[in-house]
Amino acid sequence: MTPRRTLLVAGLAAAAMAIPNGAQAQAADGASAVDAMPMPQVTIYHLEGRRSERIVWLMEELGLPYELEYERGSLAGSMAKVRALGHEMPMVPTVVIGDQILVESGAIIQTILARYAPGKLTPPLESDDYAAHNMWMHYAEGSLAARLFSDYRAWRTTPPTVRSRFVDSEAVVQFSENYLEDHPWFGGKEFSSADIMMFFPLNVATGLNLVDAEKFPNVAEWKAKIEARPAYQRMLAAARPDGMIGSLPPVEQRPPSER
Repeated sequence: MTPRRTLLVAGLAAAAMAIPNGAQAQAADGASAVDAMPMPQVTIYHLEGRRSERIVWLMEELGLPYELEYERGSLAGSMAKVRALGHEMPMVPTVVIGDQILVESGAIIQTILARYAPGKLTPPLESDDYAAHNMWMHYAEGSLAARLFSDYRAWRTTPPTVRSRFVDSEAVVQFSENYLEDHPWFGGKEFSSADIMMFFPLNVATGLNLVDAEKFPNVAEWKAKIEARPAYQRMLAAARPDGMIGSLPPVEQRPPSER
């Protein structure tokens, strides 16, 4: 398969949302203004259907230009591109911003927003939503994805008969479900980068059969809103043109629900 190297620039509708280099960005409540730094070239090293989709999606939401590096239909070929960088931690996403090589999707998102799109996709610092937004930004990987993949590995090896006495997959998803009962988005009143972070692990929860999707209607409604977003659709067209590549097999048995 011929390696793919594509320069992608979001459409005019999304570009209208972008913050010009050096312009002042207003916070969501119209309060404090912060200067956006001039944006260097951004190159996203990507695997189809993996966490690197978050960065592509972010750039599409912001209407900012980026270069996408992956080999279409080949996870091994895409990883070879990452390893060719010579970085000591070859993982996805790896993003090159100017002369810096960064890993960890949450940190990459926060860096891009703080430097090049201040005031975008983040509640104002003084708002009631700010702390909750930050919590979900970190919960996505620190608690949710960590618990999901821990259970996945264990349940694939030894099919479970009882749920953990502590916190398991159903509990971490239930916390998300409960929050969405009273909030339309994980950032509070508006769509934010916390929603970008949370989408991947909540897809994993149902896609790998770790939880019963029917028991989480608020999550299902939120996911439908996400999937209808034009920027999300543009991300899929750019980053997953042939659908999911190399899907993990779902668990065949999960412990009975305690709900």
